[in-house]
Parts: sequence; structure tokens; C-alpha cells
Amino acid sequence: MRGITVAADGGGMKIGELSARTGVSVRLLRYYEEQGLLVPERTPGGHRVYGPDAPETVGRIRRFLGAGLSTRLIGEILGCVCGSEEEIEPCLSPLLLERLHGMDQEMDRLALTRESLASLVAATGARSGGA
Repeated sequence: MRGITVAADGGGMKIGELSARTGVSVRLLRYYEEQGLLVPERTPGGHRVYGPDAPETVGRIRRFLGAGLSTRLIGEILGCVCGSEEEIEPCLSPLLLERLHGMDQEMDRLALTRESLASLVAATGARSGGA
């Protein structure tokens, strides 16, 4: 798992600032922490403090979620992301391709299910006079 570090001078941003900078709610940031995706440091008073790379990490989490990946899977691959948003280590390609293949299979299954349902609706509509 990838931890977020705090600046040596004790600086860093609190959860409200991270929320404002990323547009992600505080509640959702806490959820990411529960899932092990964000690992803040804690002040002596127990407040979360995030390092300067936290907004980028949150952006990556959001992008992976948007691509349909589970938080479990994101936790496994988050440490393999490097550089910019577009740079992903080659070791992730098989895993991402497997997920893409699974989505394609699910889409095929849904298309068949839709066709079946559409046939039922058409048959029902013909019997009920089109209502």
C-alpha cells in the first residue's frame, strides 16, 4: 500500500484542505483511508495530515474508480503508478486487460439479456394491443 508522507517540518494539509483541493468530500476521503488507499499521518491531537502528493493520489483513485476498478484492486495497484496520471507501470497491463476482458464479457451478457427482455416486451405489447 502507498502511504502519504508529511513534510519534515510538520507541514501538510488537513482533510478539509485536501477535500477542497480535490473536490472529494471529507466523508469519501475517510472511506479511502478505511480502504487503505490513503494513509495520512496523525498530529498529536489525532488530526489527519496529508503530504503534498495526496491530491495526485486522490486523483488516481478517482480515475481508477471511474474505470470500474474496485477499491480492493486499486489498493493492490496504487503503488505501481508512477509519474503523471497517464503513466502506469507495464506490470499492470495484464491485470487491467483482464478487467477489460471481464467488462466486455459482462456487456455481451447484458446485450443478450436486453434482447431477451425486448422480445418479451414486444410479445406482451402485441397481445395487449400495443399499450
